[in-house]
Amino acid sequence: MTTTQKEPGWKDLEVGFTISQPGSGKEYKTGDWRSLRPVVEKSQCIKCGICYIFCPDMAILKTDDSFFEADLYYCKGCGICAQECFTRCINMVAEEE
Repeated sequence: MTTTQKEPGWKDLEVGFTISQPGSGKEYKTGDWRSLRPVVEKSQCIKCGICYIFCPDMAILKTDDSFFEADLYYCKGCGICAQECFTRCINMVAEEE
């Protein structure tokens, strides 16, 4: 789009259309609206990576000691990681204000 063109209204967008540039998702902090955050109890964690696999936002990272933790810059607090964890080592706790 040039600067003289008006951006289309939402009804005019084609399926799959995006206004941002490809690969620019890292620029957007998406964890701001989170009200719950995942906390891993390392004593119960078996480092299986199920939380990593099921995270819809790829917000679970492997740490240097091979545990997994949420990247709170991108985590939206959906709780899927805690729901899928079969050892129940992930607890969703209220986000501190």
